[in-house]
Amino acid sequence: MRWEDLEQSSNVEDRRGEGGYVAGGGGGFPLGGGGLGIGTIAVITLVGWGVFGINPIQMLALLSGNGGSSYQQTHPSPNMQTRRTGTPTDQTGNFVSRILGSTEVEWKDIFAKSGGTYRPPILVLYSGTTNAACGGVAQSAMGPFYCPADHKVYLDTSFFREIQSRFNGCSGSACQFSQAYVIAHEVGHHVQNLLGILPKVNAQQRAASKTDANRLQVRIELQADCYAGVWANHENERQQSQGHGAFFTEDDVAAALQTASAIGDDTLERRAGRSVVTDSFTHGSGAQRQRWFTAGLQQGTISACDTFGASSL
Repeated sequence: MRWEDLEQSSNVEDRRGEGGYVAGGGGGFPLGGGGLGIGTIAVITLVGWGVFGINPIQMLALLSGNGGSSYQQTHPSPNMQTRRTGTPTDQTGNFVSRILGSTEVEWKDIFAKSGGTYRPPILVLYSGTTNAACGGVAQSAMGPFYCPADHKVYLDTSFFREIQSRFNGCSGSACQFSQAYVIAHEVGHHVQNLLGILPKVNAQQRAASKTDANRLQVRIELQADCYAGVWANHENERQQSQGHGAFFTEDDVAAALQTASAIGDDTLERRAGRSVVTDSFTHGSGAQRQRWFTAGLQQGTISACDTFGASSL
């Protein structure tokens, strides 16, 4: 994967090294009043470690029937600290800022061609625990997630090590493309938010049963996988049109597909020693995640990612 020459983004909020400071934010854990108990939250968090997506605190609220904690209704607390954005200079920060910068270039171009305007998200790098407008806190055990309330992607880069060491999702230098896939997936949720898909589906989920809400969430996550593929397709075309050669190799793609399989709901349930129950899926099976990432990668269009119109996932 050729990432060193990608444009850097200055939309990185580097909170690494701040420690475990947590301030009040919107929403919170849905405890009591018919919500999920602490033990249930712990189980879901452990099983879901590595399943990146939309803030799991809000998913817990949604699936427990506490629909009041919605994306539209959660807002940043006025007491939350305002931080500067910039471009990190360390190796990990440099990599993240360049992948984010690439998504900005490609999605800006895609939106512009359809007459739209792309407003990039902020990516928050943190270690362990930090503030988040969704639910008040981001924790490394949640995995990476996107918060629609503040248009930010939250990423503890220790997840990159987990992909390789805990989930066997990739190996060697090809892990870099898997890491880029993780970032591009979260940016895909931001694209969904800009397109109005997230608030529309969230409203449908609040009125749905838990099973149906899960099914809608799977389509959201698979679409974000597909959007990650669209990004990679466009970056590859741009690199080649500029005479720089291919952006990624076949081994890179194989690593991303291996990662997609490793963090599929069926794989995670088996790893946790549980029976595979498709109605409990919130991100899709490993095969589904591979299929939709590949669709975006091969076709490179938003229309290729219509998971809501697909009769089969």
